Amino acid sequence: MKACAGWRRFLFFLPLIFILPHLFSVLELLQNQTVGDALEKNTAKFDDQNLALGDVPKKNGKKFDHLFLGPAAGEGLPNRLQCQGVKALNKTYFSNPSHASSIADGIAFVTVFTIYNKSPDTLVNSRSSNLVTVGNASYSKSERSMAILNIFINFIQVRMPQSNVIILTDPESDLSVHRNRVTVHPIQGEYSRDKLMLQRIRSYITFLEARLEKLSQDQGRITHFIFTDSDIAVIDDLGQMFDKYQNFHLALTFRNNKDQPLNSGFIAVRGTHDGILRAKRFLQKVLEVYSSRYMKASRMLGDQLALAWVVKSHPSFDAKRFSKAQAFTEDIDDASVLFLPCAMYNWTPPEGAGQFHGMPLDVKVVHFKGSRKRLMLEAWNLFSSSADISDMLCLILKSGRTKYDF
Repeated sequence: MKACAGWRRFLFFLPLIFILPHLFSVLELLQNQTVGDALEKNTAKFDDQNLALGDVPKKNGKKFDHLFLGPAAGEGLPNRLQCQGVKALNKTYFSNPSHASSIADGIAFVTVFTIYNKSPDTLVNSRSSNLVTVGNASYSKSERSMAILNIFINFIQVRMPQSNVIILTDPESDLSVHRNRVTVHPIQGEYSRDKLMLQRIRSYITFLEARLEKLSQDQGRITHFIFTDSDIAVIDDLGQMFDKYQNFHLALTFRNNKDQPLNSGFIAVRGTHDGILRAKRFLQKVLEVYSSRYMKASRMLGDQLALAWVVKSHPSFDAKRFSKAQAFTEDIDDASVLFLPCAMYNWTPPEGAGQFHGMPLDVKVVHFKGSRKRLMLEAWNLFSSSADISDMLCLILKSGRTKYDF
């Protein structure tokens, strides 16, 4: 009898074994639909831009082929961007781009960029198998790099229309950029992927040496230089930095990170003879340290480790100053170095730069390093359609913690 009772209980619960998984799936689907509907209601006007909005997915190493909006860091904090969906509830503090021409000195952005040439057959095969679609455009792997470069130029020309862009590249690279106020400057060197970060410092030094020679022949208008990665978006006028801080030779950006406090993706150099000369010597010291201490990290991070070593090894330097997001100046060897907080001049989603406290309203540069390249394209698409930079920053703030397929 006990055996029969046990079988009856088993037969009673048997249908539930098959029903429960489906029941939980339906409940999960309904929950996701509810969240998705709420986001869709707040972001309906952006549907045409192919943004798929929903909960931030769990971190499982997978890259996603569409944007996910999550909670905006810094909610309720003072002086931080506040968002509802991708609509900014407060406005960022930006200068009017039409006033950029009032700056007495010229500004030039300098970036190192190369493309790796392949045979026509390889290009055809790779294009068909590696296409990535953003909005209404599809890109192969090489086309993605060019798209990022062009958007880098776009942001500069919108926010600082009087500035120039100089692209340092491998003479063997088949790089052609036909844009106003953009020049391509070939520099001999080793541009392999494993040595590109090392070559970048060498290219900067070579460029500064050429600029010194030209400056000795022509004492005309001063041009200040801002050396950056090509995956940044300039969203405010950076020329004011040279007026606000009068006495530095070069500027670096820092964050509260013990091992890598300095980011090499932004280095500003005052365009005077003294500024260029001392910045060149400083970078030569960084190159020496890089070559002697950090060649095992030559593909990535070696330049940042070398920068930190040069700065922190100076006897009078107090590394505790990196813990506060406030600009300061320090003499390192014979150069006056301005340290600028990444939170304003090199804000990066999601790691470092204080993003866990949100996005400051006075942020001037957004750095889409690593897997955030798709987000850079999506941000430009939104900005070019709406012309509202604060809303664009909400998209970046709420999407920055997801790894995308670029």
